[in-house]
Amino acid sequence: MSQAVTTEKLVQDLKLVVTDAEELLKATAGQTGERLQQVRARAEASLRSAKAGLEAAGENASVYAREAARQLDGQVREHPWTAMGIAAGIGVIVGVLLARK
Repeated sequence: MSQAVTTEKLVQDLKLVVTDAEELLKATAGQTGERLQQVRARAEASLRSAKAGLEAAGENASVYAREAARQLDGQVREHPWTAMGIAAGIGVIVGVLLARK
């Protein structure tokens, strides 16, 4: 991925899509012709941009999750008894919390 997609950029794209969609609705209410086609073209371009941003964000999240899983697997393999102790401790805490209810 050569271009990092930020949450802020994605939110801006989605706001632009909403704005263009609203303008499209206003334009279609009373007008037809060239102005309508210009607004539709802008709305379609904004939607394509937002979709691409969402897809890129999903791919980034997937890559990040796979890398985190690899690192966790490596740590568990390197320190199996520590991992078992942590898992047991979490199990005890969850058991105590559930027993309170």
